Amino acid sequence: MAESLKIKLSIANRVYPLTIHPNQEEGLRKAAKQIDAMITQFEKSYSVQDKQDVLAMCALQFANQVEQHSINKVNVNVEVIDKLQALNESLDKHLDL
Repeated sequence: MAESLKIKLSIANRVYPLTIHPNQEEGLRKAAKQIDAMITQFEKSYSVQDKQDVLAMCALQFANQVEQHSINKVNVNVEVIDKLQALNESLDKHLDL
């Protein structure tokens, strides 16, 4: 079994100690960096004083990205299935000749 790794992530000027699997470290550090960048952008764009509001907007933004990616993936899958069915029908017509 792989060993656990203890790290500290800083998000919104708070430090969060975590015990993680070593292969999660890079993703978590990048995510924390993205959150801090998004917080900075929200604070520059809007006159928001409460970190809770900014964090809620970050959470909404990330959740929206995940949902949109899921929707886009379904749309792509439907398009691929449609194209494969059309190709299959075309092959069937040519093979039946």
